[in-house]
Amino acid sequence: MNETGLDLSGQVAIITGGGGGIGRACALRLADFGADIVVADIFPERNAEVCDRVRERGRKALGIATDMMDTAQIAAMVANAEGEFGRIDILVNNVGGVARKMFADQSERSWRRHIDINFVSFLAATSAVIPIMVKGGRGGSIVGVSSIEGTRAAPGYAVYAACKAAMINFTQSMALELSDEAIRVNTVSPDHTITPGGRGNRSGPVDPSTWVHRSPEAEDAMNRLIPLGREGVDIECGDAVVFLCSSMARYITGINLPVDGGTAAAAGWQRTKSRKWTQIQNQARE
Repeated sequence: MNETGLDLSGQVAIITGGGGGIGRACALRLADFGADIVVADIFPERNAEVCDRVRERGRKALGIATDMMDTAQIAAMVANAEGEFGRIDILVNNVGGVARKMFADQSERSWRRHIDINFVSFLAATSAVIPIMVKGGRGGSIVGVSSIEGTRAAPGYAVYAACKAAMINFTQSMALELSDEAIRVNTVSPDHTITPGGRGNRSGPVDPSTWVHRSPEAEDAMNRLIPLGREGVDIECGDAVVFLCSSMARYITGINLPVDGGTAAAAGWQRTKSRKWTQIQNQARE
């Protein structure tokens, strides 16, 4: 690992929402490359399971049950992590959530909750780790898990998409503000990715046997939207995060990296059932 620049040995990483899906994958892949892991998830059983998998990899792990919509709990979690390990080198701001509803039908309580879980949590965790990274004098890496929806229109997901766009813009500002401290700040933006939440397993233990599966027709329609022809796997986002946290990305800061199988590049294009590329508005004629 030293030869490739991916060795994270001796580093400590916090992953918010690290108990399932992309957050879990980030925790496990960072551990694979040597980092000790702090898992901050609201579900204690998810924290425990991920910590067990991290320890199986020979790394230290700490699970902290944290309501990421409570900024006091976020600050306490970060302080707890520093107290346990004496340092924080990596923060992965992964936690988030969404329920589809047109904005005109969305209550103030609903859009405030979307903002709290998707953006305020990101600000709070970042604010809490910066002084620790600065004090350590070793620099650090902060990675936000945004979304392709932060770079395009998203009817039915307007507040969520606005929060994800805000994450990308905030990341660019932080990349400049923290550059003198050698703290690099980047985002990854997934699109269609197989996760427990996307399969209906939104709480409690991650149990693939309970997941909702699409019909073959729906699966084909989904895959035709994606240039690489399939939904992403959470570990692929984890791999991108490992790269951005490693010395291989030591000259990379302020970027948004799509991990989307090409959907951002495809824009208004998709495959027909006969596997030909067509603009979406022309699909009915194909």
